Formats: sequence, structure tokens, C-alpha cells
Amino acid sequence: MLDINDMKKSDFYYDLPQELIAQTPIEPRNASRMLCLDRYTGEVGHDHFYNLCDHLRKGDLLVLNDSRVLPARIYGETEDTHSFIEFLLVEQRGNLEWEILCRPGKKARVGRRFVFGGGLLRAEITEVLEDGNRIARFECDDSTNLFAALDEIGQMPLPPYITEKLKDKERYQTVYSNEIGSSAAPTAGLHFTKEQLADIEAMGVNIAYVTLHVGLGTFRPVKEDRVLDHKMHREHYELPARTAELINKTKSEGGRVIAVGTTSCRTLESVAALYGDIRPCDGFTEIFIYPGFEFKVLDGLITNFHLPESTLIMLVSAFAGYDNTMNAYKIAVEEKYRFFSFGDSMFIAPDANKK
Repeated sequence: MLDINDMKKSDFYYDLPQELIAQTPIEPRNASRMLCLDRYTGEVGHDHFYNLCDHLRKGDLLVLNDSRVLPARIYGETEDTHSFIEFLLVEQRGNLEWEILCRPGKKARVGRRFVFGGGLLRAEITEVLEDGNRIARFECDDSTNLFAALDEIGQMPLPPYITEKLKDKERYQTVYSNEIGSSAAPTAGLHFTKEQLADIEAMGVNIAYVTLHVGLGTFRPVKEDRVLDHKMHREHYELPARTAELINKTKSEGGRVIAVGTTSCRTLESVAALYGDIRPCDGFTEIFIYPGFEFKVLDGLITNFHLPESTLIMLVSAFAGYDNTMNAYKIAVEEKYRFFSFGDSMFIAPDANKK
């Protein structure tokens, strides 16, 4: 029995063979497998994502995160000695000011200047933060702007466990991505095609959007042995009026609110925890969801398979139950599901296997 007050990160460990970590996206997008987990009984079933409509009901609501990934990894050189530098843009701090990770860090002292893309972008370090990150002020070529320059010279900030080069940048974007600003993709949504979304709406399931810009903290390991000692990273979210209206309408009419991804989940539950209801708003969240958390909004969750001992597997365990989740992961390994960002999907809901 899991002791909620003394949870250890090792409680969320599972053994994953290296060959099950998906290195490339599957084609077409919705051809991935889908493990169906009953949130209450723990019953596990197996299907494919292209059959998602079979598991949805008229009156359900899917809530998707429409954040778009910034091609935030750029390679350049120091302006004075022309030696190599790598920047990874983490969070916008001002018009042209960004918090960055860089390597080698010893080159990035305050006042040092850098050139990227043959002069398309220039940057100067203005501050070194306590955690070693830097603040950089960018300058753009007169013929472009920062986002256009990044789109031209930037690389996708793929997670460290993906070692294969991505051939098409758009495969690390959802087909509905719109609001640029994420450091990583909301990967649960990578499985959807535009045609499938149209089919879902045609069957009477509503679709709504939130925006949560995914930070690099999503990849940072839990360092503390005791789970409750972990401090979550901060991420910016926005919940539009139409989405709030649809959520409240769905709940009042007995439909299910199904979050697509842990980012959509964190947005909805953050708002409900802050205000006691769902309303249009925006802000920053540091919500940490782990077993014992009381969900106020979610009835279902579509998500990928997450890293051992990560805050994301803790969130799933909170929603589906610890024993149910760890058993489902054990089965997924045995059945050779594909794991992590480009991997297979889970559909978690009451009666998840009922078609």
C-alpha cells in the first residue's frame, strides 16, 4: 500500500528496455497503439489510436493544448573568437530578452556577444542567474524578426532520450498547434490527424483548447527521494472563455471532460484549485499532482507513457490510481508498447474499454 505522506520517487520506478523508447514518430500519426485503462477497476484493454472515436461518447469534451513548439535550439559562435556556442531558449522575459541554457557555459559571461545564422541573429548575455541559466538580449537582422529567424535557423529541442535527427520539424508539432512558446511538445496530441478531429466533432464530441507553454522543467528529474519535497517548475497558461463555457456546459449535462495530455490536465486543475470553478483566465502554474490529489474537472485523460520516477507518471498515478497505473505500465512493457514523446498512447477513463 502506497503511503501518500511518505511517497518515494522509487515508488514510481519501472524497468524499461532501451529498445522500447521511440526514436522516430510513427506514420500516419494516428497509427500508434492505445492502451485503454479503466480508471476505477484497473481493467486494461488494447486498441489503436485511429479507433479513439469508439471510446468516446456524444456529449464528451476533448480539451487540447494548442501551444506550438519554438525551434529554440540554435548554434552559433562567439563574436570575438568565433568559437562554438549552443543556446536553448527557455522562457521569454521581455520583447527580445530570453532566459537561456547554453553550452559551454564558461563562454557566456555577462557582456559576451554571439552570432547565429551568419548574422541573422546576434545576442548579448546581460545576466547570469543563480541556477546557471543566462538572460540574453537578442538583435535581429533588419529583414526579419526573432521568431522568423528561429524558424529559419533553429532546431527542435527534442528530449535528451531521442538521439535520432528529426527529418520534419512539423512532426514535433500537433496539427492544431497555434500559440508559439513551448520548449517541448504537448506530446499526447501528436497522435491526432486533422481528419480524425473532424470525425470526432461529427460524432457529437466537442473540442476546446487551452494554452500551456511547456517548459524544460518537464524533462528535469525528481532529485529529492521524498516526493513531497519536490518543487515543480513554473509554466504559463491561458484558458479562453469559450473553453470555460464548454467545460461548464459539459459538466452540467453529464458529459465527460477529457484532457488531451498532462499539460491540459494541469491547466484545468490549476484553475479549479485557484478559483473553485472553471472560468476564463491566464497566469502561471506550479501545480504538482501526485497520488492523493482530488481532481475537480477531469473525467478522462489521453496521455503517452512517461519516464520512470517523473512527475508525469505521478500525475497519471494520481488520476488512475497508483496500483492501476503501475500495473498498466508493466503490461505495456510486456506488450512492447513504444514509450515517451514519439511513443504510443493511453486512454484513461471510467469504462475506457466499453465501446
